[in-house]
Amino acid sequence: MLPSLSILRRPRWLSTDILLVNILGLEAKRGDFSSTILAAWRRRVSGTRDVSTSCVLCAKVRGQSKKTEISEKKLTRYFVDHRRVKLAAGSGGKGACSFHSEPRKEWGGPDGGNGGDGGSIIIKADRFVKSLAKLVPVYKGEDGQSGGSKNCYGRNGSATYICVPLGTVVKEQGKTVVDLSEHGQEYLAVFGGSGGKGNRFFLSNENRAPMVATPGMEGQERLLQLELRTMAHAGLVGFPNAGKSSLLRAISNARPAVAAYPFTTLNPHVGIVKYRDHEQIAVADIPGIIRGAHLNRGLGISFLRHIERCRCLLFVLDMSSPEPWTQLQDLRYELDQYEAGLSQRPQAIIANKMDLPEALEKLKTIRSLVTQRVIPVSALTGQNTEELILHLRELYDGYLQGEGKPTRW
Repeated sequence: MLPSLSILRRPRWLSTDILLVNILGLEAKRGDFSSTILAAWRRRVSGTRDVSTSCVLCAKVRGQSKKTEISEKKLTRYFVDHRRVKLAAGSGGKGACSFHSEPRKEWGGPDGGNGGDGGSIIIKADRFVKSLAKLVPVYKGEDGQSGGSKNCYGRNGSATYICVPLGTVVKEQGKTVVDLSEHGQEYLAVFGGSGGKGNRFFLSNENRAPMVATPGMEGQERLLQLELRTMAHAGLVGFPNAGKSSLLRAISNARPAVAAYPFTTLNPHVGIVKYRDHEQIAVADIPGIIRGAHLNRGLGISFLRHIERCRCLLFVLDMSSPEPWTQLQDLRYELDQYEAGLSQRPQAIIANKMDLPEALEKLKTIRSLVTQRVIPVSALTGQNTEELILHLRELYDGYLQGEGKPTRW
């Protein structure tokens, strides 16, 4: 007899799922697991799977996302109030020179189509755009397509739109070309070149087989300067660290950066002052002006242009300085040097930081030197800000009556 051969079997390794089920089963019999884990084990044994992402044990903790405020230094990178751009419209497409070709039609004649016109470039005012930072130095319009045979005309180039904020002034060689102050207002900056003519265009009784086709014309090119001037009803004008940003936070919904060092504000901020009759007045916080600003010292004239839009001026005097009345003279001088008569607009004098003990004596000196109304306030404590808000409304209504406009600016 042949010796019986025993079949050797390789050891069978348990899978991870089977091993886990066995371990959970043993622990469940001992009573070491809770009812929740036991129910999960029973569903696993029965072949059903329970997937849930809302479980407290498995879900990811989601905290409320808090919007972080952009610092003044980072905001400077985003806010650009002047740009120099080169605009080149699209060129026209060239005309085609071809003749009709068809069996049993020997003299088909010319059938070359005209080229398409080049795309123009249009500057458009958009209220949702707040800065000129997204503008590029060079804009090139779309060229028109060339004409084809069978009297096919080339497609015209699409117009290119450049969206700019409200209050953008377009200049060329220092002269103002257009002022875009209304939403949706457009200015056709450069015209696209006209398309060339195909030989079909030159067909006449004298010339039955023209061999001439003209190329498209080049698009117009211009070099323009774009300047943004803040659109506001009133402007806060003062020396650095006079408390203009704190005052704007106290009377409006704006939240500019506030710190205990000069030149905290590097960009204009606009806040809205709301009244009970639903009237709204825009107040702009202009960066600090120093002596010699019209000579491009400090921040220079880069932000003096924003004051040109303001219909009334609010001179903010720092009562912590030794002689705050000299600030008023310097501010008026700088404004007049930048533009004659700029300091003669409707105005109010605001004596800020009245919470200081020495401010009362300085307030009496200022009132004895000037004839205009002086409003003492404290942006830190909110003292007497109601009087400033009411006087601002009086200036606003007086401007409307003087211009004969019953509506808003």
